[in-house]
Amino acid sequence: MIKLLIVDDSALMRRQLTTIFQDAGGFEIRVARNGREAVEENLAFVPDVVTLDINMPEMDGLTALSLLMAERPVPVVMVSSLTEKGALATLEALNLGAVDYIPKPGGTISLSIAEIETEIIGKVRAASRARLKTSHGLAARLRGGMTSRPTPSPASTPSRPTILRGGAQRDGVVLIGVSTGGPRTLEDILPLLPADFPWPVLVAQHMPPSFTRPFAERMNGLCALEVAEVSRPTTLDAGNIYIGKGGADMVLARRVGKLTALARPENTDFLWHPSVELLGRSALEYCDPVNVIAVLLTGMGYDGAQAFADLKQRGARTIAESEATAVVFGMPAELIARGGATLTLPAERIADQIRIWVER
Repeated sequence: MIKLLIVDDSALMRRQLTTIFQDAGGFEIRVARNGREAVEENLAFVPDVVTLDINMPEMDGLTALSLLMAERPVPVVMVSSLTEKGALATLEALNLGAVDYIPKPGGTISLSIAEIETEIIGKVRAASRARLKTSHGLAARLRGGMTSRPTPSPASTPSRPTILRGGAQRDGVVLIGVSTGGPRTLEDILPLLPADFPWPVLVAQHMPPSFTRPFAERMNGLCALEVAEVSRPTTLDAGNIYIGKGGADMVLARRVGKLTALARPENTDFLWHPSVELLGRSALEYCDPVNVIAVLLTGMGYDGAQAFADLKQRGARTIAESEATAVVFGMPAELIARGGATLTLPAERIADQIRIWVER
């Protein structure tokens, strides 16, 4: 039985979510009307997982989240508006330690929520089993309020010794696939790539359309490399990180002999988007696998596992994030099970391994 705390200031939303989880079975449910009650119930009810609204009176979701993580860390799934403002707040919540997020229905709640019922149940069940990551210096919060984490510029990113020696393949590419827990995990990897990194890096992070541009902008402030969302045909340049646009699938192609990233409409034959599997298959078609490094990080399901295993079979080097650091050990576990992982590494060692491979 999963103990679930539902936190929302809307009585209708609390009722709808309660009904969903009661009908699903396997949940013991309690509700809270605001962040203050959530903090109290976290200690009294001791839930296994919390769904937490962001905009609430008396104490908002971000302030409550910081206190939850400081007083009794618990897996939290944010209930987020699919707007750019909602995206920024959600990214801050993920940085504070939230495991995942679900879209808050717009318009008629009772109609909209039925469309995402399966997603909500799946994400909450996965969150109840998730491995929590401690916040980047944000666990120690005072009860009276919350200060935002400063976004460092590339110049203030901790310096790392550059180990590249100029012998890297010129036509190489790094592919990264990630889902639940991805934004925080990517912050443990991408900022550690040096400014003279000689290959382009393509990231397929499962996200809705309104989230990927703010996420790319956030990462651009953290990384020495340029980070941008791929929303149109984009020629790949060395030392750039490309984030697949939400609501689309990012694939590779050749345009006038140059490796190019394209944003194509979501392929309905695939469950998750931007699709890691489609990105990997396009690399099989347009790249020499010997010059491909493919990394599969935390996430539910199996997206990308088969394509990355096929890449390894044809000469690519691949990394599966280890269970020790994966928030949800689903996608990397599938890669390992299919014999597709050259190495299995914790998140904090992945950037160094990529750099070592690229220099050879």
